Amino acid sequence: MQPTCSSSTNALTSIMDLPDDCLVFIFQCLDSSSDRESFGLTCHRCLRIQNLSRRSLHFQCSFRQLDISSLSHSNNHVNISSYHLHRLLTGFQHLHSLSLSGCTELPDSSLDHLVNYGSKLHTLILECCLRITNHGLSVVATGCPSLQVISLYRCQISDFGLESLANSCSILKDVNLSYCYFITDHGLRALSQGCRQLQAVKISHCKGVTGIGFKGCSSTLAYVEAESCKLKPEGISGIVSGGGIEYLNISGLILSNGGNGLATIGSGFAFSLKILNLRLCRNVGDESIVAIAEGCPLLEEWNLALCHGVRIVGWSSIGMNCHKLEKLHVNRCRNLCDSGLLALQNGCKQLSVLYMNGCSRITSTAIELFKCYRSDVTIKEEEKMCIGAYVGI
Repeated sequence: MQPTCSSSTNALTSIMDLPDDCLVFIFQCLDSSSDRESFGLTCHRCLRIQNLSRRSLHFQCSFRQLDISSLSHSNNHVNISSYHLHRLLTGFQHLHSLSLSGCTELPDSSLDHLVNYGSKLHTLILECCLRITNHGLSVVATGCPSLQVISLYRCQISDFGLESLANSCSILKDVNLSYCYFITDHGLRALSQGCRQLQAVKISHCKGVTGIGFKGCSSTLAYVEAESCKLKPEGISGIVSGGGIEYLNISGLILSNGGNGLATIGSGFAFSLKILNLRLCRNVGDESIVAIAEGCPLLEEWNLALCHGVRIVGWSSIGMNCHKLEKLHVNRCRNLCDSGLLALQNGCKQLSVLYMNGCSRITSTAIELFKCYRSDVTIKEEEKMCIGAYVGI
């Protein structure tokens, strides 16, 4: 029997008759977060669609690189158990980015669930997850082969865990190992040789690292932070050996084997270097400054605050050779005198900001003359420890 016109009009349809892929498409077309939240509150099915569409999960009370002494006294950090993480991963099965930073009690065993649910993860933040060790990192390596960004800031890992990561996650691009005290050059070598797409590495305060693990690194490595590390001259050479370095922070360099080796930065491999932070490198001398000024013609920002070994020869070389330098930090440099300031005044034609205070050998007359002849340069008394802009972890 053919349906009548009246019976067909009574067969009402609704949006819930649409298949899941259509609902996913509708959800993805919603621009505001409030609209997306409202979608998920409509019914259980819409909530499931919302969960399956989520690509990023970051806890609101996650923190970034807090003072470690505050962790044991804070009631605000998150305690995520293995059960909680399992529920989260089963609910959000298509995550590309997961941040568990600040979960100080998170055990290695909780990461076992990544074996089943971590294949799509591109970014994993485990900052200050103080109970994560080599075992947990090996699980991450197994379950997250697509990982491109990982932060292990203050995790209790060593070279063994880093080797596992390098062997399984070959497309890693951004790695934060700051304050990982058990890391050495052996682990760094595994990382730099196994992950040939590396773009950024942070190893600040890793006292067991000398830098030689970077030797032969990929030309893609453009960003290295190695603040307060015991670098050797050949280690500094290794960091720039790939030829693609654009940002280098070795502030607070702890000298190893009696030499600073900074002249190797200007040996030709760091031709692309744009930002260099040598703050608190008190023993850097004119020889190194001349080599860097001549060998790094693209330098745009240079921090030499508290570099007491730089004298007139070094300042003159900066003035003559750093044609693209826009920002220069000379705070509390004991041996920057009137003649050195005059060299900067007559050179560095692109200079726009000079950070300067506490330079006791510079007279007020020299400063006034600098302001008169270089009205295009702003003198700022503030002292910056971090320079440059970086969008990674």
